[in-house]
Amino acid sequence: MIASLPVEENNNRLFRFNDDLIVPCDLGGGYMNDIAATETPDQPRPVAGTGNRIASLDFIRGIAVMGILAANIVAFGQPMTAYMYPGAFTVPHSTAEDWMWVAQFVAIDGKMRGLFSLLFGAGLILFLEKAWAKGATRWLQVKRLFWLGLFGLVHYFLIWRGDILFLYACSGLAALLFVKLSPKRQVLLGLLGYFGGVLLYVGLVGFLPLVADNDAGITSQPGMAEMVEGLEASKQEDLADGRYETQLIAEGRHGEWVGHNVAVHGPDLGFTLLMFWFETLPLMLIGMALYRLGMFDGRMHHGRQRKWGAGLLIAGVLLTIPIAMWVKAGGLTFYGTLAAMSGWSMSPRLFMILGLASLLAMWGNKANGWLAERVSAAGRAAFTNYLGTSILMMLVFHGWGGGLFGQLGRSELYLVAIMTCAAMLAWSKPWLEHYRYGPLEWLWRCLTYGKRFALKR
Repeated sequence: MIASLPVEENNNRLFRFNDDLIVPCDLGGGYMNDIAATETPDQPRPVAGTGNRIASLDFIRGIAVMGILAANIVAFGQPMTAYMYPGAFTVPHSTAEDWMWVAQFVAIDGKMRGLFSLLFGAGLILFLEKAWAKGATRWLQVKRLFWLGLFGLVHYFLIWRGDILFLYACSGLAALLFVKLSPKRQVLLGLLGYFGGVLLYVGLVGFLPLVADNDAGITSQPGMAEMVEGLEASKQEDLADGRYETQLIAEGRHGEWVGHNVAVHGPDLGFTLLMFWFETLPLMLIGMALYRLGMFDGRMHHGRQRKWGAGLLIAGVLLTIPIAMWVKAGGLTFYGTLAAMSGWSMSPRLFMILGLASLLAMWGNKANGWLAERVSAAGRAAFTNYLGTSILMMLVFHGWGGGLFGQLGRSELYLVAIMTCAAMLAWSKPWLEHYRYGPLEWLWRCLTYGKRFALKR
């Protein structure tokens, strides 16, 4: 799943447009005062990336786009429900793979999407800063998000239903309402929205394992038996849908699969927006504030940033592990995994997202080895890598391609993910040495501005 897609970032608060040097404008809401308050004489200045890009943003995008693939690979090669519930696999799920589920739950699930959401918020501000400096308005960003939403709809219905681009486009439009707020207010609204979502999700799904898995004799209470029957029927309906989709994909009946997506899963888009706005939009607001406060370009105090980053990451891990172990001890049930992923893990997930962003920002601004350069290049072409991965997975798994859908277990799917990440690292840097943008980044830019930009350097 992708979030902040490559835009032309700034460095040292200066923006280069062709050969013109443009000074920044005040964003309002005390922006310049907030920046001044975060800087002290002994703090480092922003670190330059490639050209006028902020190095840490590309680096974190590269990490996140590969981490997204590691999270999504199960849903690429197995029924969508198998992402959450190992019982939906069409092949046996071994004890060792149960532990892999635990490791992925603790280290990856939701964290990479969260990083992308933070970076998307930072990217919104970056784009608007330069638009305003050129005399443009927020409508240019609206146009950009409109095209992103169309990419997302094509991705969702024709390529892979795990799309997040449409959600990001809609959440980004909502985030534009808050760009003039001060960073403090953006953080406050983001935290209130996020923890409001925590309460909502826990209230909706947190108790379901107690009912569906018959713990503590709760089903003996009046009306509980009917609820258990309803939950089991819903589970079986979901698994049956996965089996039908497996048949369509494995047999290469792509047209029927697309028709099924439109007819059966089209309404899911609305539910996704309703549910994930409580996570995605708040994280975008927090990402806006963190960018303006200097987390990504080196203006934050390094000692405090390192301390807070490490503390939040460790706290998040320590709070997530017991949840994972509880779910595993319960047998990785359908509603146990649902409650853990969509409810109980949300609070510690935020700690890990913020901790990872803080530490990776510091690392990314200093990382300059051959591997770091390739990771950053993959981040510069994150849009292409995200959608390109989905297309590649169709070639690998669909019946009209490699025909491996439903054939591989978790261990084998992880090997596919590793090879695909290696391909991202292999192509991105050489391409960007000869071309200004990734292929889809270039197309998106041309559509946004309504003109053709030079691609080759």
